[in-house]
Amino acid sequence: MPELDIGEVARRSGLAVSALRHYEHKGLIRAIGRRGMRRIFDAQVTERLALIALGRAAGFSLDEIGRMFSADGKPDIDRAQLAAKADELDRTIRRLGALRDGLRHAAACPAPSHMECPTFRRILRAAEAKPPAPAATRPPGAR
Repeated sequence: MPELDIGEVARRSGLAVSALRHYEHKGLIRAIGRRGMRRIFDAQVTERLALIALGRAAGFSLDEIGRMFSADGKPDIDRAQLAAKADELDRTIRRLGALRDGLRHAAACPAPSHMECPTFRRILRAAEAKPPAPAATRPPGAR
């Protein structure tokens, strides 16, 4: 089976070497050895990194993603967890769509001031009532 050093894995995945080290520290990937000072990975690590990237794009934390792999390293993804995340994304999409529509209205609103626009005032009240969800964070060194 072909082996890749950490630099090649970084190049193929688009991740910084520091992000790969972070993923290894979190137990998401595993080096199979070293060549000098450089970590060596099985070539299949790129597929695992693609699964991790998909999970991150969907909003899963690295810890949640880590639990999606069985002890032998194979994916073991809970379908109910995927459905729950899809529902969460639907709610986020609706919220962001309403925010987008309100901003478009406010940008074109003929009211003399945004504060005189009833639609803008509704957006403002909604923002007061519910703080925005925290943004997903990327691992250190990730691009």
